[in-house]
Amino acid sequence: MQEILLNVESKETRYAVLKNGTLYDLIIERKKNRQLTGNIYRGRVTNILHNIQSAFIDINEGENGFIHISDILENTQKFQEMFEMDFDWEGDISKTQGRERRESDISKIMKMDQPVLVQVVKEPIGTKGARLTSNISIPGRYLVLLPNTPHRGVSRKIEDAGSRDKLKKLIRAFEMPKDMGLICRTASVNATSEMLIHEATELLKTWQNIAENFHKAAKPTCLYEESDLIKRAVLTAVDKKFDRLLVDDYGTFQHCKRLYDKYSNEHALKLELYRDKSPMFERFNVEREIDRALRRKIWLPSGGYLFFDRTEAMYTIDVNSGRSTTSSSDVEESLVRINMEAAEEIARQLRIRNVGGLVICDFIDMRSRKNQRRVLDRLKEAMKDDSAKCTILGMSEFGLVEMTRQRSRESLTQTMFTHCPYCNGSGTIKSHESVSVEIERALKKLVNQQQQFGLELISHPDLDGYLSHHQDKEYLRKMAGKMHAELRFDNNDSLHLNEFQFYSTINGKKLDF
Repeated sequence: MQEILLNVESKETRYAVLKNGTLYDLIIERKKNRQLTGNIYRGRVTNILHNIQSAFIDINEGENGFIHISDILENTQKFQEMFEMDFDWEGDISKTQGRERRESDISKIMKMDQPVLVQVVKEPIGTKGARLTSNISIPGRYLVLLPNTPHRGVSRKIEDAGSRDKLKKLIRAFEMPKDMGLICRTASVNATSEMLIHEATELLKTWQNIAENFHKAAKPTCLYEESDLIKRAVLTAVDKKFDRLLVDDYGTFQHCKRLYDKYSNEHALKLELYRDKSPMFERFNVEREIDRALRRKIWLPSGGYLFFDRTEAMYTIDVNSGRSTTSSSDVEESLVRINMEAAEEIARQLRIRNVGGLVICDFIDMRSRKNQRRVLDRLKEAMKDDSAKCTILGMSEFGLVEMTRQRSRESLTQTMFTHCPYCNGSGTIKSHESVSVEIERALKKLVNQQQQFGLELISHPDLDGYLSHHQDKEYLRKMAGKMHAELRFDNNDSLHLNEFQFYSTINGKKLDF
């Protein structure tokens, strides 16, 4: 059974994919850090770096965005990799590529304070601004419009030759403005000609609105926003034929129903509102899996374990035999079994933790090259369904596997934690925002499950000040009132910054939650 769980809080939306009851993928999106990838902006050039042929561009989203000359000139190879497709070339491409090589000086393309139309291809992370491109692409459900690139193509994931030829003929027949292109996405194989024509028309209207607003705007501004997490959840559930979409917020549930009505004839999805008093993520053991994914050490069913470490340059994952018992008759096969188990768990943890960049996996040494290939094949198979682009190299003689995973947004650790003031930044503690979200969940649990209607929240003075400054206290009071409960606040500087306690105002006892 495959299902999506949507947990909606005041500051945070959590999206979890479960396969046969096991957490398979996780996205945590907070209101203050909305996703920027795919958004299109009118930007302004603020600095040109001639030595690395790059520029910084103000897009009015905090840190300035960064663009390299390769993201300005049309790069056919990048489009092929980005959309996993083959192009049907029109015209002599070699002439275009030759022109690109000659125009290799960024100062000939961009000037200081010049307004530019750019799109975010990589989220800002930490102090690094967003990575930008001027090769705009506007995705629909079935098609992707390339407003300034003339190529037309079909996704490689559509393996049926007949379907590919049919789609190629169809998009070649579309009447498109000069120098615009179209890509048929994987979902287009199930769409009718009328549906594709309708979507192409809608995408062209979207582009026209973007172009008009670009000329109207006088300063850096967002001209187009990608789909939010809720809409992506509904479309994913329909496209991938999931069994159920479960939502724990009534307003979001109604919004999902309206979105699903457009696609209800394509797939019979069970769209349900979660009504139990027990928190949804606890009921399905997702909360426990999130806590597990925040640890360095992960135990495997066989008794072996994984050890995750992050350095400035890469993530390292060490596989150890741990408490596993190996028979003396076939030690090699026992080690292979642990490595195979580790390969599957590594793929799952990379998705849940959203680890990006260079990753080194140190598997337990195996003598046989055949066994090394078995483990490597298992890892590649487990990574196949990852939505992030992954490249996996071979296994070295020391059992090391080098791989890269596309960095699309902050990792789970970066979202949940901030630098710890107690150890001068050498460790991490949860941010005040994370603790505020936990307080909200604990309050719901105490009132709904334990029937506690008189409560006092005690927290560290810094956390108490954060709750006051960000109007969280007022929100929590109102939320308690709606559940017919009364909530008071106090602080205690002996508590840890992340610690909070609830007391009953009726009998003065400390409450467990």
